[in-house]
Amino acid sequence: MTSASGGADMVDWNLAVATATRLVRPGPEVSRAEAAAVVAELRRHALEAEEHVRGFTGMRSSSLARATATPVLVVDRPGWVRANVAGFRTVVQPLVEKLQARRANSTTAGVFGAVGEKATGIEVGALLAFLATKVLGQYETFAPAEPSLEAPDSPAALFDKPRLGPEGPGPGRLLLVAPNIVHVERELDVDPSDFRLWVCLHEETHRTQFTAVPWLRDHIQSEVQAFLAETDVDPGALLERLRDAAGSFGGLPGVGGREGASSSNLLEIVQSPAQREILGRLTAVMSLLEGHADVVMDGVGPAVVPTVAEIREKFQQRRDRGANRLDLLLRRLLGMDAKLRQYQDGAVFVRGVVERVGMEGFNRVWTSPNTLPTKEEIHDPAAWVARVAR
Repeated sequence: MTSASGGADMVDWNLAVATATRLVRPGPEVSRAEAAAVVAELRRHALEAEEHVRGFTGMRSSSLARATATPVLVVDRPGWVRANVAGFRTVVQPLVEKLQARRANSTTAGVFGAVGEKATGIEVGALLAFLATKVLGQYETFAPAEPSLEAPDSPAALFDKPRLGPEGPGPGRLLLVAPNIVHVERELDVDPSDFRLWVCLHEETHRTQFTAVPWLRDHIQSEVQAFLAETDVDPGALLERLRDAAGSFGGLPGVGGREGASSSNLLEIVQSPAQREILGRLTAVMSLLEGHADVVMDGVGPAVVPTVAEIREKFQQRRDRGANRLDLLLRRLLGMDAKLRQYQDGAVFVRGVVERVGMEGFNRVWTSPNTLPTKEEIHDPAAWVARVAR
């Protein structure tokens, strides 16, 4: 497979999609009528959630942002895979170009490049198959530009079918993964309609964050691109870094590891010092965004989701409980445990600031990149208030 520029790509993306589609577990059993009802209700709740979120937060999207915003996509698990492959292709382009430059100076690039792309395609596909069963919803910050949808496989198709690209970056889009939402609401034994609206409140908060704060997407994109630009594509350097980390990298308690072992994941192991600095800033931003969404969904909830207290309690127990040992190990290696901490740390920060200066004072966080909390301030709301809100 070749990239849009005609050069060798880093991943055989078509193979990644095919692998993930083949490996991903099927969703819960529902009739076609039930599936159609779920999709329709998610679309209604997404529209309803928009006004609830804006009313609670006081954040308003510009007319331009509303005009260019893409619609909510309700997808199945293969649809989520396709959407994320399109996003990955957009984000990793600088890394692809770096790899292409290295290959241009190698006499064996043609043979080993093709083999490497297919091997990586299979690996990425297996990873996406695992993740496709975990995600309830997602705001795709780096979604490709329109047209974002392919024609459905049949006139009676239920789910949206995102394109694979390779269009340039677009304004973002909101995904709701219907099979996963149904699976979790059944597992928790909660009111389905309430749970679906609750999930939509969280995801709509993310869309509001990016449509109401015009500079936010470009800021995150520049940080991600800076992170990728610092990536060392020399296999020898990566291997040396892996060796250095091997002694300190511990397993999960109860999974062949030891208590108190290093919390490193695979992404942290191969980072350079410059990347760790960038990742510290990105972690603070993502903690803010995730924590803000959690606070909003629970803040709006009592007025519009009658069973919100039950849902939150059961959902938090599910987060804390985790899954089987293999699942926990994969989450650790992929850094997904860090994602859960982002929800918790970010929510504590947002609540701490709102308690001190109210929602209007908190909204000063969206003024510019300079008013975003630092990694240290995420754990010290009073420090952010002293620096910014007062």
